[in-house]
Amino acid sequence: MQWLENIWLILFMVWGLPLGYYRSRFRKTVYQTDRWLINIKPVFIREIKGLLGNIYPDNTLYIRQRNFYRFYLSVYFILFFLYFFFNSDINLFSGNSMNKIDIGSRIPAFTLPDQNGRMIDISAIIGKKNMVIYFYPKDDSPGCTKEACSFRDQYEIFRMADAEIIGISSDNVESHKQFAKKHNLNYILLSDDGNKVRNLFGVPSNLFGLIAGRVTYIVDKQGIVVHTFNSQMQAEKHIEESIKALKNISDGN
Repeated sequence: MQWLENIWLILFMVWGLPLGYYRSRFRKTVYQTDRWLINIKPVFIREIKGLLGNIYPDNTLYIRQRNFYRFYLSVYFILFFLYFFFNSDINLFSGNSMNKIDIGSRIPAFTLPDQNGRMIDISAIIGKKNMVIYFYPKDDSPGCTKEACSFRDQYEIFRMADAEIIGISSDNVESHKQFAKKHNLNYILLSDDGNKVRNLFGVPSNLFGLIAGRVTYIVDKQGIVVHTFNSQMQAEKHIEESIKALKNISDGN
């Protein structure tokens, strides 16, 4: 659930405010200064010694600030650990395994509208073509535009590999239509309102659930995933990985 993912960001921000405050006071005491610039100076050795040790044993202010800093920092690390623990493949909030489509999995059946409002049933493509299904965060954002245009530019290679390119995001049909028109995209874009299909595939998100993940699935004609690639930053490498995977399918036939 999206709100469960976002709540971690809220917790980090809320707890980070007093942590930042006590760290600032602690650094000023440790470095014996009242200048706020100490908070951004890249000096840490004395701070670490002061945090882990007792460099001013007779200074009650230092000891009190050190103890507060230790407490808030410890809780922050606990929150950090719990974030990764609760965002593993097992959803501990519901007690059920999260959906995750991986290599060897059969893709789930789904129907979504494309950029022209036409309903696309993925089952109708299985058995006829290989597929490159790529999930991306948002139309017309820099990384997504670079990725989309790279798929467009390599379209002939995918056509020769008998593969259908399918881009999926939560943007609406009109957004997809404008995105495709603006960049002359020559393949299918599907509107996944509410991220239903994204959740069916178990596509991970980034930045505590605020940014939708960028994941590509290469699917053979039987509807089986033969390769996946997950990278938020390397948008254009999704095309390279897809071409390699399709070549392996071709070489295996």
